[in-house]
Amino acid sequence: MSANAGVNSSGGPIWGRLPSGAGLLRTAGESIPPTWFVLVGILSVQAGAGIASRLFAVLPPSAVVWLRLLTSAVVLLALARPALRGRSRADWAVAIGFGVCLATMNFAIYQSFARIPLGIAVTIEFLGPLSVAVLGSRRRIDLLWVALAGAGVVLLGRSDGDVTLAGVLFALLAGAAWAGYILLSAATGRRFSGMSGLAVASVAGTVLVAPAGIAAGGSALLDPRLLLIGLAIGLLSSVVPYTLELQALRRMPPRVFGILMSLEPAAAALVGLVLLGEFLSVWQWLAVGCVVAASVGATRRPRAPGRDREQPRPQSATDDAPEADGG
Repeated sequence: MSANAGVNSSGGPIWGRLPSGAGLLRTAGESIPPTWFVLVGILSVQAGAGIASRLFAVLPPSAVVWLRLLTSAVVLLALARPALRGRSRADWAVAIGFGVCLATMNFAIYQSFARIPLGIAVTIEFLGPLSVAVLGSRRRIDLLWVALAGAGVVLLGRSDGDVTLAGVLFALLAGAAWAGYILLSAATGRRFSGMSGLAVASVAGTVLVAPAGIAAGGSALLDPRLLLIGLAIGLLSSVVPYTLELQALRRMPPRVFGILMSLEPAAAALVGLVLLGEFLSVWQWLAVGCVVAASVGATRRPRAPGRDREQPRPQSATDDAPEADGG
């Protein structure tokens, strides 16, 4: 989930666009280990998901998703200020396709949250990026990670009634959309500089979800209190993680970043336990552990001599979007 994020169209850091006060904050932030930025970002995404789940009693998932996407689109447009003139049809097709994946991923996973525990939904969803990692590799050991992830899925089947078919299917759809998100992120990053591709995709996703979100939310969307909660969900689930991950990727090899992101299913299970009182069975915790271990194994690559001393290569303009979401 993360961004080409360190550079703008002129080749300089995007942070150079920020006022001097923000530059001071960035300097102060460099004293914090980048691992903490990633871990806090993961917890922020899942905390946003937990708050969203609590909101479903008064605001349907479609409306909450729309508020989340709207918040991130507005903030990203303000930060990236994408140049829209001179774009080819292929550029727009890639960015809009990316936005469709973004919208589908968020819509499906929130529908899943409304039906099954948070930790189980994110564990199933994580099969999407795990599949991309395995299919893009030719290592024989990756067959082990496939088997381990498969074991996790089998263990989820031992649940005692808190896992519904609809919830599982929505989580699988979210995982498939997340896989498409990853594949389109590289193409978007080649065509758009900095975070501008992600900003355009977020607008496209917001427009796509708007009819369902507004229709489902109805007059509740006029409640200032609910709008503020929706704004908080958007900030926790998108804006805060994007910002922290951008900062982390400036100082962390992508290999390490990918391994840390593999902790998302476990973080989701913990947030579900603390915020929602969702207690998982021993088998379900084992399933989460299997998928996390498989993801770490599939993401991990042999370390080249001296590589960890180098500045990490800037990712595609959208790689920093975890979660986009996944969750």
